[in-house]
Amino acid sequence: MAKSSVHYVCSDCGWNGGKWYGRCPNCGSWGTIDEYHEAPSRTKTRIPATATAQTAELARPATAQDSEPMERIHTGFEEYDRVLGGGIVPGSVVLMAGEPGIGKSTLLLETASNVARQGKGTVLYISGEESQAQVRMRAQRIGAACDDLLIASTTDLATALDLISSTKPRLVVADSVQTIYASEVDGIPGGSTQVREVTTALIDAAKGSNTPVLLVGHVTKDGSIAGPRTLEHLVDVVCQFEGEPQTALRLLRSTKNRFGPTDEVGCFDMSGEGIEEVPDPSGLFLSDGDETPAGTCITFTMDGHRSLPIEVQALVTKSVLPSPRRATNGIDQNRLAMIVAVIYRHAQINLLAKDLYVSTIAGGSAREPADDLAIAAALASAATDTPIDRTTVVFGEISLTGQIRPVPRLENRLREAARLGYTRAIVPRNRRYDGRKALKGIELVEVASLKEALRALGIAQRRRSSKAVSDIEPDGE
Repeated sequence: MAKSSVHYVCSDCGWNGGKWYGRCPNCGSWGTIDEYHEAPSRTKTRIPATATAQTAELARPATAQDSEPMERIHTGFEEYDRVLGGGIVPGSVVLMAGEPGIGKSTLLLETASNVARQGKGTVLYISGEESQAQVRMRAQRIGAACDDLLIASTTDLATALDLISSTKPRLVVADSVQTIYASEVDGIPGGSTQVREVTTALIDAAKGSNTPVLLVGHVTKDGSIAGPRTLEHLVDVVCQFEGEPQTALRLLRSTKNRFGPTDEVGCFDMSGEGIEEVPDPSGLFLSDGDETPAGTCITFTMDGHRSLPIEVQALVTKSVLPSPRRATNGIDQNRLAMIVAVIYRHAQINLLAKDLYVSTIAGGSAREPADDLAIAAALASAATDTPIDRTTVVFGEISLTGQIRPVPRLENRLREAARLGYTRAIVPRNRRYDGRKALKGIELVEVASLKEALRALGIAQRRRSSKAVSDIEPDGE
């Protein structure tokens, strides 16, 4: 028996060499070189001198029409279908990655149940982490149990391939790719060698039988997908399931998609009964109630093609510490420090010696440069105790000179704001923008500087009449 050749592969960048290194010579990562034993070839490939007619038919022109058009498989979730580009493409391999306990298995189990209930074939759910009884109990708890949903528990690749071949399902879910192993290949389950071999075999099975496969992938401590980097190159679609464990909001986005866009995002709500899609997440990041307290400002941030409203809240208190406290949630702390300095220099509002607490609602993120003006407005509103009208939204990037710079996709943000009932928008002055005629029911107030924006929000007038001048005016002025 021929001895298998040994290669060393980097799990981060996929570098391949015949010598082991502690540090990858390609990407510079430490401790990522794994030993890979290549199985010996049992048959020698022979290249024919002349191609046969049958081989020549394998290459077809790009304009050739298939006898049957390819129809996507709907997952039962419109949010999931939009992220995938309209549904699951037959024969494709989709990798779903996310933090432990985020809801990957629950989402795919409900997806498998939805496809099985369409009545067009069975769905095979292969679990390498749970027994059949455990998966069945979870399916019954979330209402996903049905007759056409077949559940199998195995970690052997050969058994999984035999199940796919014998049952001929319409969809296959493998949970997870790191727990399934090939017995004829060296390496531990979850290692680079095993993950590459298992993924390649499942891809061959998917392409050969035109059966789509949904794979669950584990992630490392830094959030990257566990296993070799080539895993993401092999599959057709890579999806990330994100969210804070403390909140019920889950976001699904695709980082790679051969059959659709990669800038779409799907919103889901996690509960004890399973996962529900949120087709209109406009109210998730806004606080309830009709009151307008000081220190709040609303803006719209772009996540893919979707415009989401974000409420920024700020609290300004007197500091008793030598170094004032800066606490943020959903906002970049370095960006906050820059905005505080710009407010001090160009709006004459001194927050340098104050404790500042700035946060978003329900785990939203205001890390886009277009959210700068909303953060500054919330801080100025809290410092001067001046509420901002609840029907007003704010957009703009703040430069170090105090100017308000234009933001991308302003018309999409304004259109969503008008749909939700906002009647006034503070926007950067931009001569190239010509979308005012298309927006009805919302008043646009163009500003060129931070001082002008605060004056339009009514904060500058309050600053002049405030008695607490020492808290607002800069020291020495």
